[in-house]
Amino acid sequence: MSLSEQSAPVVGPDDGTVPADRRRVGRLPSLTGLRFPAAFLVFVFHASLPFPEIRLLADDGAAHKYNQVVGQIGALGVTFFFVLSGFVLTWSARDGDSATSFWRRRFVKIMPNYVVAWILAMVLYVGAKATLFQSLGSLFMLQVWTPYFTSHLPVNPPSWSLAVEAVFYLAFPLIYLGVRRIPAQRLKFWIIGAIVAVAATPLITTLLVPAGPEVMAHADGTSPIHYWFAYILPIPRLLDFGLGILVARAVMLGRWRDIGMLWSGLLVAASYVVCFFVPYLYGLRVVFLVPAVMLTAAAAIADNEGRFTLFRNRAMVWLGEISFAFYMVHYIVLAFTRKLLGPDLFSTPAGFAIIAGQAVLTLLVSWALYAGVERPITRRWSVSRRKTAAARM
Repeated sequence: MSLSEQSAPVVGPDDGTVPADRRRVGRLPSLTGLRFPAAFLVFVFHASLPFPEIRLLADDGAAHKYNQVVGQIGALGVTFFFVLSGFVLTWSARDGDSATSFWRRRFVKIMPNYVVAWILAMVLYVGAKATLFQSLGSLFMLQVWTPYFTSHLPVNPPSWSLAVEAVFYLAFPLIYLGVRRIPAQRLKFWIIGAIVAVAATPLITTLLVPAGPEVMAHADGTSPIHYWFAYILPIPRLLDFGLGILVARAVMLGRWRDIGMLWSGLLVAASYVVCFFVPYLYGLRVVFLVPAVMLTAAAAIADNEGRFTLFRNRAMVWLGEISFAFYMVHYIVLAFTRKLLGPDLFSTPAGFAIIAGQAVLTLLVSWALYAGVERPITRRWSVSRRKTAAARM
């Protein structure tokens, strides 16, 4: 299977020709820079959880308020990542690239960090607490296919989203070729349809999926099975990824109305306020979707047109480059440092100071993982030796 554009003609709106691809740049540094704030949002969320293995703050009013305020901020970061993934993969797709080459690059990019993080989690804090089923399920990215809460968040809890991304990567060559066949003037209908489908997912979940007897604490009494189906299960989340692909195509073909990064950022902030006033399953994903799309497209357009953004400077791009490693190790740092500190809880000022230190330590560990594992392995193994030798001839 090839990702070649020639196999999927797109009819233009007026004269029946293929609209010009408006990409002027290959890399999108602002989107790279935006990856770190998204990963940091997930860190902030996990640092607030009341789980004994990571909890630091004593149960006072300030700590309770903090936990409430950041209670869904991790879901915002994850939704942004899923949309971003579809957008960037589509933007960077090139003629003649095969599905196997694409899968190789994704495997080499993702798996080394994933496996190293799994080993660190098992050694530093999980130990015998996870069953063999949970441990192997997490290692082989199968944890997202079970509705049981303790099974899809074992060992290194953030890794569930990488298991979902693995499904995205397997499906991308086929989805991309399908999207390439959509006439440019019809892209907006597909985009609207994807948004409506995401918005309908919580309703479909509550109407058709058996809830079971258990409920999740601090989640509006939501069933963990409903949470799994609407938020964790890869099939519904393919809609987020597919929307990123559709929007990238619309931007590339000049079929997107850009509102700019400022207004997009304000829309993201407003969506976070809204999430507290809607049912839990809607607040996890639905309200963030359109703002995440608008911000992703705005950043790409700004880069493509050479306009200034806050996320394109060297520091933000560097942080973005290590953001995957940061995402993979942050929970491990939270859990291991909590283990070293002992069982005592801390006052809010002391707890926040420790969390700040955990963030710095996570940054250092992720830098080491990026420099020592991710970057050298990606450079060495992303392209087969045969292709490398052919390119040098």
